[in-house]
This record gives sequence, C-alpha cells and structure tokens, in this order.
Amino acid sequence: MSEENINNRKDAIAKLKELAEEIDFCFFCTNIKSEQSDSTPMSVQEVDDEGAIWFLASLDSNKCENIKADSAIQLYFSSPKDFKFLAVTGDADLVRDEKRVDRYWNKMVEGWFEKGREDPNIILIRVKPQKAHYWNTKHHKLLSYALTMYSAITGNKNDQGLHGEIDIPN
Repeated sequence: MSEENINNRKDAIAKLKELAEEIDFCFFCTNIKSEQSDSTPMSVQEVDDEGAIWFLASLDSNKCENIKADSAIQLYFSSPKDFKFLAVTGDADLVRDEKRVDRYWNKMVEGWFEKGREDPNIILIRVKPQKAHYWNTKHHKLLSYALTMYSAITGNKNDQGLHGEIDIPN
C-alpha cells in the first residue's frame, strides 16, 4: 500500500472535499473523551473552501448538547464498495445561518424536522478538521478487484491501495 501525506492547505482541503462529499454519510462522534462516546450517522451538506464540513441538525439533539459541552469530534466515513475510507478529527460548533440552511434544504432533510423549514430547532454544525487519515484505491473498483484476484492467484504483492494523512493547517 502506497502512502501519500498531504500538508499543503489547498491540496489537503481538496482531498478532504473529494472524499467527504463523495462518501457523504459518516458516523459523527461526540463525547469522544468519555468511555461512552455518542455516534450518529449524518450526511455531509458541504465541505467549504476553508475545509469546514457542514451538517444540518436539530438543536435539541444529544449531538448538539454534546458539542456545547465539548467541541472535540471524530467523523468516520466508509464506502467499502468503492474501497474509500476517511477518519477526521476536529472541533465542531453550532451556527445559525439561514442562507446556508436554505441552500442545503431539500425533501430528504425536511423529513427530520416536524415543522419543516420553519422549525426553530434547525441548526448547522460546522466541523473544523485538524487531521484526517484516508484509505482508497489507486484504480477503478473493477480493476482493483481484478488486481486483488490476480495477486491471490499468483502470490504477487498487490500494491493497489493508497493511504495517507491529511493535515489541515490553520
């Protein structure tokens, strides 16, 4: 497996954006310093140009209460069918931005809020990543499968994987 570490801010944000938006769903973990962390599946709304990852949430949720108490979070993205994985550590804060909520609003999101778009509990979570680690393939999924099968049959080493650290300097 080849290693690629990305320390340049622009490249780091581009890689983070590519993987997080493509995989979309993650386990959003709060209360991570405790033995009983709280993990919730959540969908990414956007990775902005500064590298912040945005989510929609309900202000009265455990997730938001946990963020108020301790902003440290972890995100775990997984797309096994595409051999893509991403782990992110950072800090989260709660943001009111009606224009951004309007931009993200859709029928899928509407199902989570009793009062629809006018629900007063709608809040944005902004995650400011500090570090991330990713794993994915160098090749298309079908070629990756073929190379894995070839490696299994021949016993030759298969170096189709790629992983690395993403450091997002402030």
